[in-house]
Amino acid sequence: METIGVGLLGFGTVGRGVFEALAMNGDLIAERTGVRLQIVRAAVRDLAKTRVHPAGVPLDFFTDRAADVIADPRVRIVVEVMGGLDETQAHLEQAIRAGKTVVTANKALLAERGRAIFELAAREGVAVFFEASTAGGIPIIKAVREAFVANHFTSFHGIINGTSNYILTRMTEAGLDFAQALQEAQAQGYAEADPTLDVNGWDAAHKAILLATLAYGIWIDPAQLSVQGIDSVGAEDIAFAKQLGWRIKLLAGIRVQPDGGVSVGVHPTLIPQDHVLASVNGVFNAIALHGDVVGDALFYGRGAGSGPTASAVISDLADAATALFSKSVPRCSGVRPHSLYGRIVPPDDVTSRFYLRLAVEDTPGVLGQIASALGRHGIGISSALQPEQHDPAGRAQLILMLDRARSGQLRAAVREIESLPCVQPPAKLLRVETLKG
Repeated sequence: METIGVGLLGFGTVGRGVFEALAMNGDLIAERTGVRLQIVRAAVRDLAKTRVHPAGVPLDFFTDRAADVIADPRVRIVVEVMGGLDETQAHLEQAIRAGKTVVTANKALLAERGRAIFELAAREGVAVFFEASTAGGIPIIKAVREAFVANHFTSFHGIINGTSNYILTRMTEAGLDFAQALQEAQAQGYAEADPTLDVNGWDAAHKAILLATLAYGIWIDPAQLSVQGIDSVGAEDIAFAKQLGWRIKLLAGIRVQPDGGVSVGVHPTLIPQDHVLASVNGVFNAIALHGDVVGDALFYGRGAGSGPTASAVISDLADAATALFSKSVPRCSGVRPHSLYGRIVPPDDVTSRFYLRLAVEDTPGVLGQIASALGRHGIGISSALQPEQHDPAGRAQLILMLDRARSGQLRAAVREIESLPCVQPPAKLLRVETLKG
């Protein structure tokens, strides 16, 4: 049985998870693949940092130079789990030029710099695998590019950030406000000390970019996306949505529009309480997709953490090692652009239904003024709710469920509404998605 040498760039939570999983189940993986994987070197940023040295490895197993790992003749696969952009991109490009197969879990790097990396890999004839970059242990990358290769995808809707999902779950089930739920998530280890990328939507957006690029063959500029985080969602919105039969989730939405363009965005979104995604709670992730051949499919599991991410990394390692052993170029690695879909739809042109919450004076004619403003922009109201309770300033809450409209059109209407003397800005605007097709 051939042994394939592996080098790790990074030995934090995920890197150690990969090492320990191979130590625990290496024989099983070898039996299933016919190839034995052996980690021979690992690069870390700080050798002086306290680190438990794994048993059975030589003292020079660790280095603080990624170049040492890449240049090691025993290393045929380089696994990057260190994170970061500029320095990490340079390391991966160095590995590709050296002819080393690359496995990476770096969603931000691939979403923002992936085109350059994949094009270099294509020129050099090197495979790049990235299952662990999107939704942790859920094998969505492999499914899209292999299992569903016969499908035109109509849509993807995903809960793909566990931190945000945990926070919204606690706000819904325990009545916590955002700050309380975030503090609890940090205490439980589900949120970083700096949770910015999780709660502002960009962690999920990076994953959505990769999924859309793979599914539709379009290189996507992050500036083309509409991204909104959950830090603006109030306990009132959670309660009102529940009262109206909806649940709020941070939803990544990817959809083919009627003109053939593709819309990609991440927003806190009202979804029906009886839809399967509404029951995805805590730190779990789920992705619902629709293909023209397969129909509806759902993927569910843990989207982050040492174990799930390590499982995805080793899945890529197994594919990479099998290809090296058989001396074949893997068909399903990297990203293959194609010409079936031409463009990303600008955020202002994407249509959706919307939830609008306003603080208004409790006087006759207020709803008429707001309805007139919406009407001037061609936007209809499907339902309205005005609870009897008032805020400390004596203003009433007015909740409107709006008909489908273009995002840019609606934002223009909201600016006009906020200028009305009877309205206290800011307005609260959330998307509504029925998740049909």
